[in-house]
Amino acid sequence: MHSAAVTTEGDRIRWAELPGGDPARVYVHGLGATSPLYFAETAVHPLLAGRRSLLIDLLGHGHSDRPTSFAYTLEDHADALAAALRAAKVTGAEVVAHSMGGAVAVVLAARHPELVSRLVLVDANLDPLTPERGALGSRGIAAYGEEEFLAGGWREVRDRAGEAWWATMRLTGLEALHRSAVHLVRGTTPTMRELLLDLPVPRTFLYPEPDGPFPGAADLEAAGVRVVPVPDCGHTIMLDNPEAFARATAEALA
Repeated sequence: MHSAAVTTEGDRIRWAELPGGDPARVYVHGLGATSPLYFAETAVHPLLAGRRSLLIDLLGHGHSDRPTSFAYTLEDHADALAAALRAAKVTGAEVVAHSMGGAVAVVLAARHPELVSRLVLVDANLDPLTPERGALGSRGIAAYGEEEFLAGGWREVRDRAGEAWWATMRLTGLEALHRSAVHLVRGTTPTMRELLLDLPVPRTFLYPEPDGPFPGAADLEAAGVRVVPVPDCGHTIMLDNPEAFARATAEALA
């Protein structure tokens, strides 16, 4: 386990690191998740092994610190991640990022271009969403006010999340979980999709084939983004079908 201070108060981001060659590969989890669990199996898959790999936990999540004074905007997450990568002496990384982590990775590449050489986005959030009470995921979490969420709304979220997601969500600070969800559904200006369209690095977007055609795929492909359906999986592609995920990611990074 490695760590780096990423705020003026000394809050630390932590990551598990696998040795290997450069350029480094950085794996970034989604909301309420943790990279060492979500990416451990595929990071050591024969198609992806051999590269220096950082399985990193965003601030507020997993093994990283959970400051209550941090705003947890997508820009804040990206800047904190950038500080950790610089401390790890990483430049030009291949970034593989899931869900909210994909949104953070897009913002990272836009704000800190020297740190990112390739992007593989795994069913990432690209557009603003509408909060909805009772919905699963960020939309449901963002429908609460922060005080309401901290006072007990998080228990309702826990019960909807199910055992598998709660196993890692429970490691996330409550303020971090709520604020990250609020800012994720709010998105960025320009939107994450618009930022992605303008990035100059090779970009691949993986999505679950059972979901049907990915909205806006034609515009992404026209801008040079490879849009790749992955069979036999849901949102957590790397856990649901690790073999197909490893193949698709290896092709994207070839």
